[in-house]
Amino acid sequence: MTKHLIQVINPNTNVAMTHTIAQAARSVAAPSSEIIAVCPTQGVESIEGHFDEAIAAIGVLEQIKRGKEQGVSGHVIACFGDPGLLAARELASGPVIGIAEAAMHAATMVATRFSIVTTLPRTVIIARHLLRQYGFEHHCAALHAIDLPVLALEDGTGLAQMKVRERCIQAMKEDNSGAIVLGCGGMANLARELTAELGIPVIDGVTAAVKMVESLIALGLGTSKHGDLAYPNKKPLSGCFDMLS
Repeated sequence: MTKHLIQVINPNTNVAMTHTIAQAARSVAAPSSEIIAVCPTQGVESIEGHFDEAIAAIGVLEQIKRGKEQGVSGHVIACFGDPGLLAARELASGPVIGIAEAAMHAATMVATRFSIVTTLPRTVIIARHLLRQYGFEHHCAALHAIDLPVLALEDGTGLAQMKVRERCIQAMKEDNSGAIVLGCGGMANLARELTAELGIPVIDGVTAAVKMVESLIALGLGTSKHGDLAYPNKKPLSGCFDMLS
């Protein structure tokens, strides 16, 4: 059996969160897929705003380049802001899927309305921008924040996980949504349990993105190199950006 390498990129530098994301990805990967989970060694420890995303995007591009050199067949960007997604598609030949985009697509396939549960209130605003960008604004009933930072998901107290559960229950009752999207890669290991408990689809973008990448690979589809996603024009890159040459 031919193995397809799928690179799952955690755009922050948190190794523990990368492990959580890797476990979720491997739990749904087909036998023909091998998950390579990576994160940058430089950047931000968590991504919670536009500034963080701008820094993280460089790390994403560096990992995309390394993945291509390793011969991966496709890539997943495992942050709900989908940082650097279009730039990554320019560099990549295989498919590149962001977890917010994947989760929103999946939600519309199993429900007519969905809610999003994310971390901080400011990330609610960023998620709303993505809903508009991806064309899902009218499918989203509401967005909820647990009002805890991303790193609370890895602090071992269980408080963030409890608040995610509470917000999901609230969203189901108040929003009349048929599905819930988890708005952080660090929530990837919560979806199955919450789906079973709530009795409605609770969607994690990491696992959704892995299956979408697998489907595109199986269909023989990579990123189009015609138009704006063509490879970047060749030009000198200086300083720390030379690594992307």
